[in-house]
Amino acid sequence: MSEKFNVVVIGGGPGGYVCAIRLAQLGFKTACVESRGSLGGTCLNVGCIPSKNLLNLSENFHKAKNFSNLGIETGQLKLNIEKMMKNKDKAVTVLTKGVEFLFKKNKVTYFKGTGSFKSPNQISIIDDKKKETILEAQKIIISTGSEPVSLPNVKFDEKIILSSTGALSLNSVPKKMIVVGGGYIGLEMGSVWSRLGSEVHVIEFLDHITPGMDKEVSKEFMKILTKQGISFHMQTKVESIKNNKTSAKVFLMDKDGKKKELECDVVLISVGRKPNTKNLKLDSVGVLLDEKKRIKVNKNFETNIKNIYAIGDVIAGPMLAHKAEEEGIAVAELISGQSGHVNYDVIPGVIYTSPEVATVGKTEEQLKSLGIKYKVGKFPFIANSRAKAINEPEGFVKILADEKTDKILGVHMIGPHVGEIIGEVAVAMEFGASSEDVARTCHAHPTFSEAVKEAALSIDKRAIHS
Repeated sequence: MSEKFNVVVIGGGPGGYVCAIRLAQLGFKTACVESRGSLGGTCLNVGCIPSKNLLNLSENFHKAKNFSNLGIETGQLKLNIEKMMKNKDKAVTVLTKGVEFLFKKNKVTYFKGTGSFKSPNQISIIDDKKKETILEAQKIIISTGSEPVSLPNVKFDEKIILSSTGALSLNSVPKKMIVVGGGYIGLEMGSVWSRLGSEVHVIEFLDHITPGMDKEVSKEFMKILTKQGISFHMQTKVESIKNNKTSAKVFLMDKDGKKKELECDVVLISVGRKPNTKNLKLDSVGVLLDEKKRIKVNKNFETNIKNIYAIGDVIAGPMLAHKAEEEGIAVAELISGQSGHVNYDVIPGVIYTSPEVATVGKTEEQLKSLGIKYKVGKFPFIANSRAKAINEPEGFVKILADEKTDKILGVHMIGPHVGEIIGEVAVAMEFGASSEDVARTCHAHPTFSEAVKEAALSIDKRAIHS
């Protein structure tokens, strides 16, 4: 016998669980299937949340080492990694249990196990005891997220060769860590272990870090991280990695063909992620994939099979938790006959290092390639009174506005708490604001957000404090 639902969501990550809750709110009998054993997906279990916990704790540890310079005298500092990891695990447990509570509150039925297609309207769930449960649904939404990509012939053992998952669970500070890939995840985790005492080397194939980000921000970011003690090996290719069980050797070749070797305690491979669709048996129902193995969908998130939809990391677009959440709500509302929508031009991205990096909209490089004429307004945090008062004066806010209409096209920031500030400009851009609109909006003083107002004023060369 099978259980019947209006909609079944496969995957309980940010996209899936948010989608399931919204469907239930809209009156659908909804089930959510999750294989991990806890809800929240990569983000909550082994991604965004635990990494932010460790980023915060490592930053506090780093700051505490310099308290005496600020007039705060402390005793000898001691790092307790075991306690730190327990604190991280507690944060994850509280939040995953919180999602389970939300399911109960909204009457979403939660199934633990691996879901796969038996037919276009049937899902087979195999639990950890190999017991099968069959669900029938009028509509099925795939939200199974993504998984880390390794290098050719290199396997993660999560002890010496690490994915982001292993980098979140080390039981001691490695003397030397090599990070392969200068993207968001690698730089966040590299900065955690660097602040805790590890010698961190980043290997990047390109001539700049954070590919796809505004080049000026990327350049400033690398300069700051270098000052913090992270070493960068740019335009360098990893040819192979030898795992010696207690250490590793990384074989490199630079742009001039010169070869070198680096020994280290651990290697974090952070070269991207791939859609997690391998256990779904999509071929059995004929769901089509694109050349990058992502599920093909139309503007309503519908696959080529009429009642099957897909959202989040398994489809095209940035692999970000909040993008998946927006798509989850949109597809639920579209299924109910409402006009669900995601504005892909206004999806913020944040790197939670110290200082933070935040971006939304088009970069200068993208605007140039599109032939769009634009104006630039910039304001440095060294001229922001709040940043100066707390000794965090690094970075700047940069606003790009259309040359004729003054409409904000992109905003790029590096500095204190910019991950929070970016929300202001995302709202402004959602409503089609001009830089003049932001410039004429009163901002509280002293705040970091005043840098946004000043950058907007700078568009017309009338910033007050720089």
